Amino acid sequence: MYEKTFPNKRYAKTAQFLNEVLPQKSSVLDLGIANPFSEIMKKEGYTVTNTSGEDLDLNTNAVKNTTVDAVTAFEIFEHLLAPFNVLKAIEADKLVASIPLKLWFSPAYQSKTDKWDRHYHEFEDWQFDWLLEKAGWEIKKREKFTHPVKKLGFRPILRLFTPRYYLVYAERK
Repeated sequence: MYEKTFPNKRYAKTAQFLNEVLPQKSSVLDLGIANPFSEIMKKEGYTVTNTSGEDLDLNTNAVKNTTVDAVTAFEIFEHLLAPFNVLKAIEADKLVASIPLKLWFSPAYQSKTDKWDRHYHEFEDWQFDWLLEKAGWEIKKREKFTHPVKKLGFRPILRLFTPRYYLVYAERK
């Protein structure tokens, strides 16, 4: 169903996962500025507030003193030097997050033009699990999925069956 209603596989998988773990009508603080997926969450029935683009490594106030049902962070933590600080500071009891996984056949992403659009971390799933657990989260559900690209070559073939994204639902311990 979702594959036909969303612009790409990543959005479809993320929306399906979110609906499985978080009731619609929930209030959500989505880390990062408003984006296409935060608009999809609103259409799905969630009440969504986004952070303002502040540097979450230096200022975690956006995740403190919030009265939301959950925090979402879709492809955010790889952009932070110290994701532990934000994960520890979140006061909501539920977290839904996704990260791009480290691929042995592809280097970490680094934009050549945008100083904010680079990955300081590309985790393996177990590394992200440990980070969440150390920050006080208990993982309740996880899912990995592939992200094929429409190109020819060795790496595009590997992307057909090598998971690229990791989704996690966790609750505060």
